[in-house]
Amino acid sequence: MSKVRILSIDGGGIRGILPGMIMTRLEEKLQNHSNDENTRLADYFDFFAGTSTGGILTLSYVIPDKKGRPLLTAKQSVDLYLDRGNAIFDVNLWQNVNSLFGIADEKYDEHELEKALQDTFKDCWLSDLIKPCIISAFNVTNGKPHFFKQHKSANKIFNFKVKDVARATSAAPTYFEVARVNNQLGTPYPLIDGGVFANNPTMVAYSEARNMTFEGKTTRPTAKDMMIVSVGTGSQSKSYKYEDAKNWGQLEWIKPVIDIMMSGSSISTDYHLNQIFDTLDEKDKTYYYRLEPKVITAENAMDNATPDNLQRLKDDALTYIAEPAVDAMLNEIAKRLVENDN
Repeated sequence: MSKVRILSIDGGGIRGILPGMIMTRLEEKLQNHSNDENTRLADYFDFFAGTSTGGILTLSYVIPDKKGRPLLTAKQSVDLYLDRGNAIFDVNLWQNVNSLFGIADEKYDEHELEKALQDTFKDCWLSDLIKPCIISAFNVTNGKPHFFKQHKSANKIFNFKVKDVARATSAAPTYFEVARVNNQLGTPYPLIDGGVFANNPTMVAYSEARNMTFEGKTTRPTAKDMMIVSVGTGSQSKSYKYEDAKNWGQLEWIKPVIDIMMSGSSISTDYHLNQIFDTLDEKDKTYYYRLEPKVITAENAMDNATPDNLQRLKDDALTYIAEPAVDAMLNEIAKRLVENDN
């Protein structure tokens, strides 16, 4: 029985360029291994998961064209960041002063983000997507995680416009205004970035898949029935001096806490997935892959979208996927994905 193949992508703002470039290279390798230049990521993954910027990438891989094929290539998906990132994360002096640099109000106007999402996803619904996916957000009214589930979207209660799903999962606190999105019945949901609790959504994907049925595969699959590819955004906790941190109050802790939550979540989730797969036999345990790119020359901030930093993020991604060990891993992933489909 073939394995259920899962792709999960972390949150990380403009650093989405890093996993976007990795997925572009993987798609190229899939085309080579399948001898089909029209191959897309959605052809070889059964289930997708994403948080924040990873949610946007995930959704872009599974939107359909008029023939029901993936509309965008992986390269076209990452081009959204390279072409629109500077406008999305553009802030004028008045906005900076008025928001106290993101402390008293959101740092960025959501208009450019929403325009980019409208241009990309148009009026597509979750129910239109060509593969099941799960996208995380957090409901600020009831204080609970909210998961957008494509595989539940035949029910209007769970069906949302894709552009609204993308807006909700990327509504990072202090960066963008809380999203207020409606399901197909018109019920409003006040949501923020899922990165506040699941910046790395791989465990979310794993637990959800455990209760799903995939055509031609094991019902309610366990870890031994899965192949998981988890991709990070180069997140890393900054170091803070004890002498400084010990006297911080609420204002000083706002930004560090967000950074710590996101990077800590990603590291913790990777640890738990490794623990789960380490219980399997020698072959099955190798079907969990974690690709965590390194930010080397670029600024690590989630919102530094200057033309120079965009290019540096792209260069850092190319440096990472050029590493022999990473290239070999991507080759192995592509080979296994294609073989698993036959």
